[in-house]
Amino acid sequence: MSEQYIIPIFVPHLGCPNDCTFCNQKSISGQTKQVTPKDVKDIIENYLKGFKEKNLQTEIAFFGGSFTGIDMETQESLLEVAYEYVKEKKVDSIRVSTRPDYIDKERLKLLKKYGVKTIELGVQSSNDYILKKCKRGHTFEDVKKASKLIRKYKFVLGHQMMVGLPESTRIDEMNTAKDLAKLKPKIIRIYPVLVIKGTKLEKEYLNGEYEALTVQQAVERCKDVYYYFTSKNITVIRMGLQNTESISDPAKKESEVVAGPYHEAFGQLVEDSIWYDTILNKIKQFNIKVKEIQIKVNPENVNNVIGHKKENINKLMETYDVKTKVKQDNNIKPGKFEIEIIKTYTDFFNE
Repeated sequence: MSEQYIIPIFVPHLGCPNDCTFCNQKSISGQTKQVTPKDVKDIIENYLKGFKEKNLQTEIAFFGGSFTGIDMETQESLLEVAYEYVKEKKVDSIRVSTRPDYIDKERLKLLKKYGVKTIELGVQSSNDYILKKCKRGHTFEDVKKASKLIRKYKFVLGHQMMVGLPESTRIDEMNTAKDLAKLKPKIIRIYPVLVIKGTKLEKEYLNGEYEALTVQQAVERCKDVYYYFTSKNITVIRMGLQNTESISDPAKKESEVVAGPYHEAFGQLVEDSIWYDTILNKIKQFNIKVKEIQIKVNPENVNNVIGHKKENINKLMETYDVKTKVKQDNNIKPGKFEIEIIKTYTDFFNE
């Protein structure tokens, strides 16, 4: 997906009928009060003032809660404000996040009236047992019906799924990815489960009923479904929750995170791991034992090649005894790289 500006407007628990075991929207969003039309206007104005580049696409996004579960009058009052900026061409589009059981023709007609372009459904899992275990309050059949209706009304369909839910396995998550791909979403968000204060999951964790994923486990499981989605031409737009004052390192006093695979750059860890896999596969294609290589890459991808805290180049050295040099090259397209063999083991032994 092309780079764009996002104006996030959080509506924590507004319209949400129940508390899922893993969820505390006020903690996740970092916001405790409900928004008003005036708040929406103020938020948009503040963000627009801070945007420096003028040629990027700009989108107003209503996150948190279940937007289409809000009473229709309130929905309309919030959308009216946002839509004015679309009509004035100050922003390009509007998106909302909601529950699959709060989608019907009447709601979609309202969203269409006010220029909403994208609807993201909080799916989390396609396994009805897991959904019930997490007290989601809907089934996967609701997801299928909502997804079909959203596409029928010509919205961009997005899905959100989670890895590490109670009793969910790596196989369950791959099955969820496969089930979602059949519904033809354009975009996906993948969230690893964090144990948040004040949730039922916190009690289960403290009682030893739930075991949180480690960061490495979460990276590997997110990577699995990422590979699958991209193989189906579905764009993964985010991996990991947005960092806020409350969604931060559990060691910090103000953090609401009790346990789980929190990392301030979680999405970057997954991307770096994907780059590592790709580079390693390329090295293995050489019909010779490699001792030292040079990787040419676009400047914007240098950190992906090196890895967080040099993890990728250190792993290549420690696991395969391959020394790696990284060279910036503006002629290489972003997302691509070239490998040159500097030294083989034959060269090494002949020195």
